[in-house]
Amino acid sequence: MGNIVLSLLVDNTSGVLSRVSGLFSRRGYNIDSVTVGETENPAYSRMTVAVSGDEASLIQIKKQLNKLEDVVNIVELEPGKSVCRELVLVKVKASPSERKDIISVADIFRANIVDVSKESVIIELTGTTTKCEAFLRLLDGHEIVELVRTGLTGLIRG
Repeated sequence: MGNIVLSLLVDNTSGVLSRVSGLFSRRGYNIDSVTVGETENPAYSRMTVAVSGDEASLIQIKKQLNKLEDVVNIVELEPGKSVCRELVLVKVKASPSERKDIISVADIFRANIVDVSKESVIIELTGTTTKCEAFLRLLDGHEIVELVRTGLTGLIRG
């Protein structure tokens, strides 16, 4: 079982996300994460799709995506040849006595405290999936009130 991250340049039209995700669901493939945003050219959007499966399935996914009208280009974002990042926002319950410990963990990971209230802090972290998961493991002793992750996005180096 392997996983790949695909960067798709697609027409910026309504329904393109539905057509791409529909291709995955019709064939029984699971999307691990998907991010979509307009590119420097408003006529196109870039979709970053992380998917896992056996090698034959992953090859088949690429072939099927190439057949979609909306898909202009597909590039596999290979480790070492690309830069991939994820954004995590996490709201952690933080009494005044816990706050110092939570901020220390955030500092170690170069995370930003983006909101502070009497009962909680919201921390923003950008990094690789591995970094994000390690950060969340270190918060394990604290109560996570809410958590949101963007999924991977990336570009080829150079």
